[in-house]
Amino acid sequence: MIALLCSVQAEADLLLSTMTVTGALQLGAKSIIMGKLAGRDISLCVGGMGKVNAAHAATLLLTNASAEALIVFGIGGAYRSSGANIGDVVLAREEIAADEGVLTPEGFKDTSHIGIPLLKTATSVIYHTFPASASLLEQALQTLSSRADTASPIHAGTFVTLSTCTGTSARAEELEARYHGLCENMEVAAAAQVALSHHIPWLELRGISNLVKDRAMKEWDIPKATAVVQNAVIDILKGWNP
Repeated sequence: MIALLCSVQAEADLLLSTMTVTGALQLGAKSIIMGKLAGRDISLCVGGMGKVNAAHAATLLLTNASAEALIVFGIGGAYRSSGANIGDVVLAREEIAADEGVLTPEGFKDTSHIGIPLLKTATSVIYHTFPASASLLEQALQTLSSRADTASPIHAGTFVTLSTCTGTSARAEELEARYHGLCENMEVAAAAQVALSHHIPWLELRGISNLVKDRAMKEWDIPKATAVVQNAVIDILKGWNP
């Protein structure tokens, strides 16, 4: 079974209309929908916005079903230096927990400065950067790059998780200089931490809805971003061969 996680309903509507639902679980305030999608057994949770919701939903998904992998998807904002544009599909090579650290007179320092990692396992010590599964990422890139419809370019790189999404060009430039990120979101470092804590490989993809600069929602295209990312999820499931 493959666990699917997004944050808001619009990011899942196309998948829900396409999948064959076989069951559902209500766990506290969250629902997990189970069924078949693109020939695969899946469980899907619309987890809610932010890191706490993402961690909660990921934990529920990974502890209430026998998940072989976690796929997190949704929309995101691309940094202007990334080369990604509205309507493109982007995949994470790694997620950075960009809020976790300490503000010093010399500026922001991540948790390695404090000396306390966010996650320790038998094989790794992670301070703020959570690597995606290299094998799942490579497979997804091959699948998406081989699609007949190449209207939406595919990018892969560093993703940045923030509790406060960026709404000024000055802040965007600061984050770009610090992390050299492709795009930002508000959830997935937390979900990735949960997945790695459970020794479950994870993959993340997003449709770009906007560029990260002075906030101007009239320039965003959320419907296009939600459509391209959900179609990409379906394509990845069709080509699934772990």
